[in-house]
Amino acid sequence: MFIDYAKIYVKAGDGGNGCVAFRREKYVPHGGPSGGDGGMGGNVVFTADRNLHTLIDFRYRKHYKAERGEHGRGKNQHGKNGADLIVRVPLGTVVRDTEGRFSVDLKRHGQQIIVARGGKGGRGNARFTTPKLQAPRFAERGDPGDECMLELELKLLADVGFIGFPNAGKSSLLSRISAARPKIAGYPFTTLNPELGVVQVGDRSFVAADLPGIIEGAHTGAGLGHRFLRHVERTRLLLLVVDTAGTEGRNPIEDVEIILRELKLYKEELAGRPLVVAANKMDLPEAAGNLSSLQQKFPELEIYPISAVTGSGVQTLLYAISGKLEEEVVEEETEPAEDMRVVTADRLQEKDFDITLLKDGVFLITGKGIERLVNRLDLNIPDALSYFQHMMRVIGIENALRSGGIKVGDTVRIDDFEFEWQE
Repeated sequence: MFIDYAKIYVKAGDGGNGCVAFRREKYVPHGGPSGGDGGMGGNVVFTADRNLHTLIDFRYRKHYKAERGEHGRGKNQHGKNGADLIVRVPLGTVVRDTEGRFSVDLKRHGQQIIVARGGKGGRGNARFTTPKLQAPRFAERGDPGDECMLELELKLLADVGFIGFPNAGKSSLLSRISAARPKIAGYPFTTLNPELGVVQVGDRSFVAADLPGIIEGAHTGAGLGHRFLRHVERTRLLLLVVDTAGTEGRNPIEDVEIILRELKLYKEELAGRPLVVAANKMDLPEAAGNLSSLQQKFPELEIYPISAVTGSGVQTLLYAISGKLEEEVVEEETEPAEDMRVVTADRLQEKDFDITLLKDGVFLITGKGIERLVNRLDLNIPDALSYFQHMMRVIGIENALRSGGIKVGDTVRIDDFEFEWQE
């Protein structure tokens, strides 16, 4: 079954919590804090794999979650980092965040993208030792991992794409020139999903894709519409298969005009894509006269008369396609895959927060850095609260609140945490 679209949920691993512990060695005077740090959560990584050809795996599994980091332990033992979750997708898969934060096209085998970063592990109490605070009794919680909804859209990577109206003979041609066995029947839209086949021509080979039939208005979504046309984008050469005999009561000249127009209306650059016309069904008596009309109407196009049923003219067509593909210069992408997510820096600066007066006596402080600090600490622990107050001074929030006119008894809110201002 060919699946070319999926919507999934991904969640990176949470960071492990830091540990609160103290040494108890017999010959170490006064002991001391020895809590280790928590491990990093695992990332969710998408990688392109040339051995996959469909998104069918994502039809049955919709949730993907990476491993969380281990918690820290005593004796300064740090927790183990969570393992990354590697998700394999076919070449030509577009991975897009549903909120529009990033979109990446995986075209090369082995190309990777981190779609969700694991949370950073919390620090153990050994990290907070100072001359004034020699026995801290608090540690940090680990950060939660990123999570998001993703859309996966597969656009086939093929050398040649067969296009044409339904029942033009595209599937019959693919079955003759390759080992592919697409469904062939005498009714429209027999091919509902793309079929791939490897074609051998002399000492060269290329990948051909039999694409679902196009109809007038496809660029607006009519028929299979965009499901069909998105696969056309990735082909290096287009083979327009025409029912030259007009067995469905159609006019071959009108068919060519409509298809060329639909390609241009969908995406302007497709109009300049190399194109060859296969005038099919030449074994039928009505085809000869129509072929002459086609050649007169479209002198700029390369038209090859063939019969997918008898095989007449097919070899000549294949050598012409192979020659055109050799002429095409394929630009190899050399830039490395990029991580599209932005990670908040650990160091907090004054620009990392904003203060808003919601109403009389209520000040709201926002900013990823300060909110992260609040969520990492258990502020019910006196030592953790003292550390938080110290960081408020270091970051500059205390001075900013005073400049904003805060008074004793006013409320300060940071995320879900509230406290009353006292000098």
